[in-house]
Amino acid sequence: MQHRTVQDLMTHDVVRARPDTSFKAVVALLTNNDVTAVPVVDGLNRPIGVVSEADLLRHEAALPDPGGHAPAPPTAPHDRGRSEADTARGLMSAPVVTARPQWSIVEAARAMEQHKVKRLPVVDETGKLTGIISRSDLLRIFLRHDQAIHDEIDHDVLRGTLQTAQDAVQVTVVDGVVTLRGKVATSSLVPLAVQLCRAVDGVVTVHQELGFDVDDGSEAGPDAQERPGP
Repeated sequence: MQHRTVQDLMTHDVVRARPDTSFKAVVALLTNNDVTAVPVVDGLNRPIGVVSEADLLRHEAALPDPGGHAPAPPTAPHDRGRSEADTARGLMSAPVVTARPQWSIVEAARAMEQHKVKRLPVVDETGKLTGIISRSDLLRIFLRHDQAIHDEIDHDVLRGTLQTAQDAVQVTVVDGVVTLRGKVATSSLVPLAVQLCRAVDGVVTVHQELGFDVDDGSEAGPDAQERPGP
């Protein structure tokens, strides 16, 4: 199986800011390029932070209410400094969490979840910016066609890795949901088949209605049934 990597899904032509990029210039970068954040890079093109719409709105939220209806919310000293900043260096969130081009989609998703970020600048082995990947980029994998998912499972998982007999297991894929029906040689192959199918790019979930010829002591799951061989 060939899994898509960050390199395959990331945006290569990255809009970026410099530490001395002005507040208004950052707003223009976001607006003119229809993006919600830009990495901030140093003189060697290494990301040192990210400026997002949220960072810019923090600045606006700290301004006095022209109508006098809402008092300014209390802010911590660090946030107060960011809300008054007028360059990318003062506005940006740092340190920056980065990804590598060879990372799997799972690695990138876990990094975003762990660090509670919506995007990851992608750096090469020298730390230089080569791309950026966002949540929406990762979700594109689920737009993969059902037929492509079916063919990979049938050819690579069932026939290739598990060495199942021809037509022993039937595969259906509808909107990324995989269903396996049929019989495998041993009970231990049932959870393995499910695990391998779930790892195929674009799979949402896997249902199985699998039997087996031999119970080799493995937990096959509640839906698996022993079916004696001929």
